[in-house]
Amino acid sequence: MSNPTQPNVGFTPSNPDRESPIPPPPSFAAAPKFPPPKLHFQQDQGSSHSIKTSPANGVTTGSPVPHLSTPPGPPVFTSPVRPAAVPFRTSPASPQPLAFSSAPSFPASSPPQFSNGSFELQHQGSDSIEDHVPVGESSFVLFSAHKVLKQKKQSNVPSLGFGALVSPGREVSTGPQVIQRDPHRCQSCGAYANIYCNILLGSGQWQCVICRKLNGSDGEYIGHSKEDLHRFPELSSPMVDFVQTGNKRPGFVPVSDSRMSAPIVLVIDECLDEPHLHHLQSSLHAFVDSLPPTTRLGIVLYSRSVSVYDLSEESIASADVLPGDKSPSQESLKALIYGSGIYLSPMHISLPVAHSIFSSLRAYKLNTPEASRDRCLGTAVEVALAIIQGPSADLSRGVVKRSGGSSRIIVCAGGPNTYGPGSVPHSFNHPNYPYMEKTALKFMENLGHKALRHNTVVDILCAGTCPVRVPILHPLAKASGGVLVLHDDFGEAFGVNLQRASARSAGSHGLLELRTSDDILITQVVGPGEESHVDTHETFKNDTALYVQMLSVEETQSFSLSMETKGDIKSDFVFFQFAIQYSNLYQADVSRVITVRLPTVDSISGYLESVQDEVAAVLIAKRTLLRAKNHSDAIDMRATIDERIKDIALKFGSLLPKSKLHCFPKELSLLPELLFHLRRGPLLGSIIGHEDERSVLRNLFLNASFDLSLRMVAPRCLMHREGGTFEELPAYDLAMQSEAAVVLDHGTDVFIWLGAELAADEVRSAAALAACRTLAEELTEFRFPAPRILAFKEGSSQARYFVSRLIPAHKDPPYEQEARFPQLRSLTSEQRIKLKSSFVHFDDPSFCEWMRSLKVMPPQPS
Repeated sequence: MSNPTQPNVGFTPSNPDRESPIPPPPSFAAAPKFPPPKLHFQQDQGSSHSIKTSPANGVTTGSPVPHLSTPPGPPVFTSPVRPAAVPFRTSPASPQPLAFSSAPSFPASSPPQFSNGSFELQHQGSDSIEDHVPVGESSFVLFSAHKVLKQKKQSNVPSLGFGALVSPGREVSTGPQVIQRDPHRCQSCGAYANIYCNILLGSGQWQCVICRKLNGSDGEYIGHSKEDLHRFPELSSPMVDFVQTGNKRPGFVPVSDSRMSAPIVLVIDECLDEPHLHHLQSSLHAFVDSLPPTTRLGIVLYSRSVSVYDLSEESIASADVLPGDKSPSQESLKALIYGSGIYLSPMHISLPVAHSIFSSLRAYKLNTPEASRDRCLGTAVEVALAIIQGPSADLSRGVVKRSGGSSRIIVCAGGPNTYGPGSVPHSFNHPNYPYMEKTALKFMENLGHKALRHNTVVDILCAGTCPVRVPILHPLAKASGGVLVLHDDFGEAFGVNLQRASARSAGSHGLLELRTSDDILITQVVGPGEESHVDTHETFKNDTALYVQMLSVEETQSFSLSMETKGDIKSDFVFFQFAIQYSNLYQADVSRVITVRLPTVDSISGYLESVQDEVAAVLIAKRTLLRAKNHSDAIDMRATIDERIKDIALKFGSLLPKSKLHCFPKELSLLPELLFHLRRGPLLGSIIGHEDERSVLRNLFLNASFDLSLRMVAPRCLMHREGGTFEELPAYDLAMQSEAAVVLDHGTDVFIWLGAELAADEVRSAAALAACRTLAEELTEFRFPAPRILAFKEGSSQARYFVSRLIPAHKDPPYEQEARFPQLRSLTSEQRIKLKSSFVHFDDPSFCEWMRSLKVMPPQPS
């Protein structure tokens, strides 16, 4: 199947004056090649389970980021390149330059105005508000290292790279400091006053950390001492929210008005066979029962026509029907919207009729193959969008009624869009298929952008065995800020995702501003957004910020930033400021400002010790996956992982005495194992067979939060112990012990494996299975999409899903097995012999064998 619209979620700078950081190599063998850097965002949520951690489990302990998250769908950047800013990558089909290309791969976004700031403060009385602010990032921003190398040549080694993961809409339990007034901003570059600013206490002037200019504060920052200024949240916290509520906005309507709550419209495929329909009905009944009573719901069905259900009748399921072969006319939409029917109704009123509508659904009766049935999905979404928009001028006492946050359209699809606008022919052999496919892609993208303009997110939840032609549907979900998810059926996982999709609160009108010190250049951005052309020249004449228009503002989203240094850094610190402007669910305008200061170092070892292996691995994975648009590309990207490992060992490692092996730097002991999981796993490996599945997984990963991204790269392995506790172990096949039960969390899939001996004991296996299932549900309680949870016994055919995701360490010598899997030491000789004899030989190399094949000595486990 052709896949012309694999989304490239990234943009790269393209200034012709920019030098390539690395000269072109004479050949691939002579120097490694790496995909250009990209970026990602993160969010995390707490876990409620208790896990005992093994001493050498291969997973960083004490991490402030729990491994739970919920990502949105990936975007495509289509805006044109700006020579003076980091441009979004414009065409999914355009070739991506290698970092070692002769052409410059990281052009400058703009020439530096000052190498180290325009001037230093001349006032000796100036003082900084903070003395002991923690170095590094907030929970909203994760950097791949907590320090920055001063030397450009060392800092810009592309095999390791430097970047950050940013979560603009992430919510935390403590919450940021909230300020209900306008912020103080630098009159030169537009940066916000923050905790790291130098303040002249006598005059209240403050020095911008980005451009080093002095600014006034209208006398607000005048004080006798630094302590006097701690009453200003922006001067005492690295993260603050500036909030303007409705009293400053003429269009404000209280969110307590149930008519203003953001509605949800279900768009349901009615071309389903009996088994699929039965599962879908069960999921829909459970879904409406889970909705809050004030939620406004609409129900639309589609096949050859579009049925819009009238929710005014309490006991009768009646609908208005529109043709599906063309887009609805303005006259027909006007007649529908201004008619007597009620198409959006609060659940506390419409719950009985919703249940009756779902119960009245009937299976497809015609003798037509699933893939050939007429489905006018495009027309149905157009009608759903018109219902949400409602009358063009709904005025009451001169106040425009606006819903809080973003509305949602959730499409429940069981097959491809084959009828009406945005459709493609039933058969790939249709003589006009390429043209019709191109037209369908453009229509879907435009429809997604139209939904975005009306603050509506379109999620597409697909299920069943019929191919849905993912490339055609992706642009619709992507352009609107939604997500496309594939399911095996319309059962439990589909029902959970239906509920979680509706519960994803979304803000609107999001704008992300990225500012860095003059020494730092943002080379690439990946995330659910598009480049925004914001003209701030009249307000801030030296504003060099990168502006990103966010497609929606949700807790589950993330952006990834790749960065380089423009030259050797002379200052002791570099600064990064992230400002997110959006309208929240309560119709308040929020400006969230996060400022981070990182120290600079000369020492390579000091820099390597500050590298966060897991964050670095996720950034590398996103840079790599952005280029893996199909299975052939994925195979090529595995080779870049190999070259990356060799180059990191060459640049930062050491040569072993009397040997040609380079020792991988001990400070990065976890990184190569994470990348080994990446090259073997479903993202780049051959575990997933269908291109549609791989496409959905890749796009999900490119926008996933840090914790979900990490789990999708490297699975988390937890072994059940007596008493209901769990021990976290490295994800090696040595965990497949016959008397044990193991949970493997791989992000979008969670597997429960029962050893043969344990499975033979019905009482023990039932208790272990129950404990494992409870743990799996706790680990994924807030994750979106909700993963499949599969359980199977040792030796079963499905167990291959589990085995293929584990590193094959059974071939390693015993001393290496014990070093990397210390739990082996607790086994008796008999148990170890039994474990060894249970493995079937295959050709996949172990982690140590792979490293040595690259002429690199693996680092000792941390």
